[in-house]
Amino acid sequence: MKLAQPEFESLKGADALAVPEGYKGLYAFHKYWGKKPAEPITYLISHLCPVAGLVIDPFLGSGVSAIEAIRLSRRVIGIDLNPAAVRLARMLVTPPSQTSVEAGISQVSESVKNAIYATYQTSSGKVATHYIWEGETMEKVWTTSGARKRIEGTPTEYDRRMAANLSSYQPSQLRKPRFFTNSRINSKASFDLTSLFTGRALHNIELLLKAIKELPACSHEPLLLCLTAAVGQMSSMVFAITGRGKTNGEPSERIEVGSWVIGFWKPNVHFEVNVWNCFQRRVKKLIKALAESPQFVESKVGTISDVCVGKADCALVNGDCVEELRLVPDESTDLIITDPPHSDRIPYLELSELWNVILDEHPDYESEIVVSNAKERGKSEKQYNESMRQFLETSSRKLKQDGHLVLFFNARSQASWQFFDAFNETAAAAGIGFKGCFPLVYSAGSVVQDNRAGALQTDFGLIFSRSLSTNRRLLDIPSWSSHMPRPII
Repeated sequence: MKLAQPEFESLKGADALAVPEGYKGLYAFHKYWGKKPAEPITYLISHLCPVAGLVIDPFLGSGVSAIEAIRLSRRVIGIDLNPAAVRLARMLVTPPSQTSVEAGISQVSESVKNAIYATYQTSSGKVATHYIWEGETMEKVWTTSGARKRIEGTPTEYDRRMAANLSSYQPSQLRKPRFFTNSRINSKASFDLTSLFTGRALHNIELLLKAIKELPACSHEPLLLCLTAAVGQMSSMVFAITGRGKTNGEPSERIEVGSWVIGFWKPNVHFEVNVWNCFQRRVKKLIKALAESPQFVESKVGTISDVCVGKADCALVNGDCVEELRLVPDESTDLIITDPPHSDRIPYLELSELWNVILDEHPDYESEIVVSNAKERGKSEKQYNESMRQFLETSSRKLKQDGHLVLFFNARSQASWQFFDAFNETAAAAGIGFKGCFPLVYSAGSVVQDNRAGALQTDFGLIFSRSLSTNRRLLDIPSWSSHMPRPII
């Protein structure tokens, strides 16, 4: 998939890395963990890989690097162990038509909207948009007026009966989730879907899922991914913001709707949000993004081997990155650019379980490169360092003589950086050296920024290369440094 018009003929300069615009359009569609700003990825691909050259992202995530590579007319291979990540990236790389998504939501609406709304019916005949719960007690019911103005009411016995009608609902279409006891993200091995959702929410999610499965192929996948993007807001993990304004932070008595943040935490005071409204908002966001996106023309999608020999432009693969990289010929790659797992900062696969449940995917947890606080996984720092060493060694062999390796990285301890010391020795023997680094600037504060002792105060782009000289375009990057960053001890 390539842009039909030359959107990138006039690329932004290095100064844009210091003032990223934030996530817009298709990039803002899904709340995928750990997304990096597009500006540094675009800049590095455009200056470190020639047109038609080969870019590889072994930890693909939401697919920003793949999209940017294709837009810049580079061949790209994206690999990720997370099935949800690869399916999201495939949709963003080959976006559906606006009309197919509109037709899909219309069919789903006709099929199940009224049935879902019936479960949120109030005694006044209005449909509830939100409920506020304190523990297991319903405290408030919100509806709207014709002008969409919020109406806050006290729950009636009718409202409580409506909730009780589905309180014991057990899902039959959604597979049983796999959780681990991980205090880092507040999960427990004993969790199931009823631990995180009301019975009413699960009932309505399954109504949506059944209707989506009946759609034609062109509408099915995008609406299924819309459901994954909305499912967190359908859970009991949506906290109530009290005592301050949602946007300006000023003191306020008004209660605002929060969002699902990282972790499986059910606040004592939380929202139950109308499932249809959550889903419809996400679909509308996708439709708007598609309407505002540039026109696309088809590019050829194929296997890793196809891309390597020039028979295809793009390959997005769900698998173990070290194993998949072995399919790439040595000294064939211009640029490897990736955001690998940062030790124990974010257990991506564990956090993506709800999405993979919706997609009926079964992640390969055993192969994940991560340090997990879940003891039953046995993912230690020693094992992580060894896995990262294997990844970096394999990656270094794939680079051309003038190729570059870019890692976006942070870690919370000195020990978590040890594999870089070992890699530097291995890389030096292979003629690959550390060229420098730059801090990543985000357009907004992140709830996952790690300020614990031993962590860097920002993520960094770390650049390695076989070339003896440093690409002059790297020197233009704001705050560029030739020294390796180190955590605070």
